[in-house]
Amino acid sequence: MEPVRVQKAAFDPGQELNAFSATVPGAGAVVSFSGITRDLAEGALDVMEIEHYPGMTEKALSAIHDEAMTRFSLTGAMILHRYGRLAAGDPIMMVATAARHRAAAFAAAEFLMDYLKSRAPFWKKEVTPEGARWVAARAEDEEALTRW
Repeated sequence: MEPVRVQKAAFDPGQELNAFSATVPGAGAVVSFSGITRDLAEGALDVMEIEHYPGMTEKALSAIHDEAMTRFSLTGAMILHRYGRLAAGDPIMMVATAARHRAAAFAAAEFLMDYLKSRAPFWKKEVTPEGARWVAARAEDEEALTRW
């Protein structure tokens, strides 16, 4: 299993978690987080379009993966993020971490999520019946990153 994947294809978070867990047999804890494409108020989202810069995105995610592995003494970690057109309810991304103890696995998963929300090179556009708009960065996501 590749530790960092950026793909257009849909994925099943349960299958991904099972596959990841099989690669870390000595772990005492495995933590995962799956992000789901949110619908806007009352079903207004037609699709979420996600763009990225191929090559640069994978390099950036690999660097943060490697930092998490070292910083939290992980036995394994994975990052999976989709791009393209996603409907409300579609899985958009997933992180999983494995460590000897739960505290490190939880902290590493939060670290990866905080990075993905504020620094990963993805651009999101919400398409609704009224038109399209680029999703702006949120102050709370930037604030969350400062704890690391």
